[in-house]
Amino acid sequence: MLIRYKQDEHGKTLPVANIYTQTEHKIPNHLIDRDALWAIRKLQNSGAEAYLVGGAVRDLLLGNIPKDFDLATSASPRQIQRLFWNARIIGKRFKLVHLVFKDKVLEVSTFRSGEEAMEGNNNVFGSIDQDAKRRDFSVNSLYYDPTNGQLLDFNNAMEDFKKKRISSVIPLDETFNEDPVRMIRAIKYASTTGFTLRWSIRVAIRKHSGELSRVSTSRLTEEVNKILASGHSVKIFNELNKYKLLVFMLPAFSIYCNFPQVQKSLEELDKKVMLAKRGKSDEVELADMIKALVDPLVIFADDHMSPDERFKETFRQIKVLISPMTPSNYDIELASERLLTERGFKTPRNCVRMRRPANRVPQRRKPNPKRKGRTEGTGEVQSGSRRRNNRRGPKKGTPAQKGGGTSSEQPRSSAEAHDL
Repeated sequence: MLIRYKQDEHGKTLPVANIYTQTEHKIPNHLIDRDALWAIRKLQNSGAEAYLVGGAVRDLLLGNIPKDFDLATSASPRQIQRLFWNARIIGKRFKLVHLVFKDKVLEVSTFRSGEEAMEGNNNVFGSIDQDAKRRDFSVNSLYYDPTNGQLLDFNNAMEDFKKKRISSVIPLDETFNEDPVRMIRAIKYASTTGFTLRWSIRVAIRKHSGELSRVSTSRLTEEVNKILASGHSVKIFNELNKYKLLVFMLPAFSIYCNFPQVQKSLEELDKKVMLAKRGKSDEVELADMIKALVDPLVIFADDHMSPDERFKETFRQIKVLISPMTPSNYDIELASERLLTERGFKTPRNCVRMRRPANRVPQRRKPNPKRKGRTEGTGEVQSGSRRRNNRRGPKKGTPAQKGGGTSSEQPRSSAEAHDL
């Protein structure tokens, strides 16, 4: 193990972090997303510090494949935006950068100092050791550099990994008031990792549970979706109910959470999710997760309903049971249809409205044979010479013709392909 030092304002040398080498932490680099590796290398080549952080490092240490890869860097959001062709700056209180790819988004944050700016936002950037003190829990506060295999630990997090416990980095009289959702995450991390919450955190959650009432429904919806997709929903919901947090997230559902039928339905969901994570089955859709959540609780007082009436009643009951959760109507309609079909009921024709794809590409209009020389879907006239050029192959000497149509340097990711 190595030690990282810094000098204080008086010139005194102080240790600030433990540095673990590849042989000590044994993080498998082949599990790291290639586009994340590309982004880290590109930031470092520009002269900035860049690390993999948060839940991705936690999952890698536990031998799991991370779902998301977050990065932290010394570069400012504007510097990141100038460096990457696919960068989008988001946020007001604290600006982040999203690197948008076809199949994923990488979140890049600039090191925070923890100080408040004059305007009341958190856009005061700082050093890596200051940023480490702003992380929520120790298990999420590690910084990993895959280019040299060094793991930086500013909060004795590796000690918590060895003892399988979760500690708060921010003082407990501040952290849950600052962001009440951290109470949900603490329980979620304990349930998914098998670690135990420190006694002080358990006391603080019971004390501050009421703070969850001021969290927006959109954030609570996001947390419920993550719980349902975790593969540990039974344990998490039971723990949330135990600490009286579930009543603020799903008040109607919390009444029935301990019913054996509900527990069994969620256990079946967890099995399906875990099989999907291991690649042994198809991915579980949100509609199926919602269905598993409410299926045992949807009942019909009238057995003589028409298919249309029964579908509307199912839709209404699901909305009540998951309130104030706000998934799309499409997902609730799909959950209603699947629930009724599984019970042997007929469903109305076209009861599920089609959801328009987010990245839908408009279809070109079919060419009009009477309008020769015009580009499809446009009113622009195309010259004869240009039409002939469009049918030609690539010019001589281009990479497409060298070496039988392959480039001498093959990109390892979609991002590297753009750079090449």
